[in-house]
Formats: sequence, structure tokens, C-alpha cells
Amino acid sequence: MGDERVKQAALEILGLFQVLPRLVVFDLDYTLWPFYCECRSKREMPSLYPHAKGILFALKDKGIDVAVASRSPTPDIAKTFLDKLGVQSMFVSQEIFSSYTHKTEHFQRIQWRTRIPFTSMLFFDDEDRNIQAVKKMGVTSILVDGVNLEALRQGLTEFSKNSGAKNVQK
Repeated sequence: MGDERVKQAALEILGLFQVLPRLVVFDLDYTLWPFYCECRSKREMPSLYPHAKGILFALKDKGIDVAVASRSPTPDIAKTFLDKLGVQSMFVSQEIFSSYTHKTEHFQRIQWRTRIPFTSMLFFDDEDRNIQAVKKMGVTSILVDGVNLEALRQGLTEFSKNSGAKNVQK
């Protein structure tokens, strides 16, 4: 399934929900791409999970901001990879730094930069400790093994429940 087909499928999924997040935040390692960037070289050409780029494009088309929250010890490599993949400019905030706070500091910075309330955010990450910590802040948080269309649907369903909205099934 190419990026354009994934984007169309993601737009269909987004269209099923009355209430959408204002900001969707993604972890990088094993969430947007299938590796730890600190184990790679800047010279390499990275790849995203198959659905990641199409989902990012669909969110942007819907006017939903996207951000990155990554506890990577190599932010220079992460940013180089985002640039090589042609997606770096899509993110309204890129909080990429080593931390022991399980992403709470990342989210405080994202919230400060965007002024978007935590309850209006949706977060995807592959580490349960990050999911649990950020969930306590009021962010709808979804555990993934690589973001894909099913994870997007799950995240939007959970966000909708947390917002008290009913789904519009078309």
C-alpha cells in the first residue's frame, strides 16, 4: 500500500469521528521507524514504517498538527533522518532529547510551545512506561509496535471516548 493509498485510508478513518485531536504526537524509535536511531549512522538512508508517511500526510490534510517526543540520546541523528525522509518540516514541535522523565518533560515543552491542552492531544509510543506517564497528564496515549492504520483507528476511538463524543459511523 503506497503513501497515497494509506493517506486516503487514513482520511476515511479520520472522517468517522466527530471530535479529533488538535495535536498528534509520535515517538520515533519503533513507532515511526523500525530501529533505534542511536544504533545507526547519519550516512544511512532510514525508512519509516509502511503506513507512517501516509498517516502524517492525512493528519496534515485534516489540519491536525503533529509533533515528535523522543527520548533519543542522539537527537542529531534523529533530526537528520527526519530531514532525509522529507518529513521534518511537518512537525510543529520536535522534542528529541535524553530524559528519565518518561516523556513528561517532552510533553510539557510541547504544550508550552503549541498552547494545546493535554486533553486535546493523541500520543503514539512503543514503550508502556511512556504511555502510562503521559496518560496521567491527560493525553490519550496508545501503545504501538509501529504506527499503522489500525493504531490510528484505535487512537481516535480512545480519544473520542475520552472526549465524551460519539462516533459517527458512515
